Amino acid sequence: MSFEIEHEKWIKYHMSKRHGERKDALKRGHGYGNRLFAEKICWTLMGHFTGLHPEYEIKDWRGRSYFVDFIWILGGLRFVFEIMDYGSHGKDRSKYRIDLNRGLFLQSQECHMIWISLDEMKENPSFILTMVRSILGPYLAAANEKTGELRHKFGKIERQLMRLAIRHNRIVYPPIASKELEIHKQTVMKYCRKLVEEGKFRAIPTGSTGKIYQYEYIGPLQSPDLL
Repeated sequence: MSFEIEHEKWIKYHMSKRHGERKDALKRGHGYGNRLFAEKICWTLMGHFTGLHPEYEIKDWRGRSYFVDFIWILGGLRFVFEIMDYGSHGKDRSKYRIDLNRGLFLQSQECHMIWISLDEMKENPSFILTMVRSILGPYLAAANEKTGELRHKFGKIERQLMRLAIRHNRIVYPPIASKELEIHKQTVMKYCRKLVEEGKFRAIPTGSTGKIYQYEYIGPLQSPDLL
């Protein structure tokens, strides 16, 4: 596979699915900077365009439509990429203000916002690539290339317990976890023991009896296992 062939197929696919303003926005918007991002960043990181949508229509807080440069949809997760050209964003104060407000709004809607400087991408693409790889690393590892869905190695409760441990300095107390996750204490203890067997938790013995009242998460803070 080559970038040119796959990129052309990807754009033709999205063109075929759009009509009216949505189609016009893709024709107008997917220019030099966006194509450069698709090639130097997305293609390099993923090797495919599954789940990536160019010039994607979104409603802002006023209910008005506008188009973000890219959105990567991975299961229930959404990553918005905006390629920032100083000439189009920096000189117009009103547009600059609206752009920032839209970014704040999208983050309030649980979108992950990533702004990319076009100048930096042209002059120092390795820096942009490194930063985006660092941000997306766990998600890329968990992404299914064919379906664009998350591949879960661990069950829902196990993932919840690992994330809970990270929020509490890596420690899980089953009674507290039971209340936060709204599941029975015995269920929490069952899955904590399972995570010990799977090498994600360590049981912490207490006092001379060695009774277990808490568990420690011993995995990395950024891991596809947490998603």
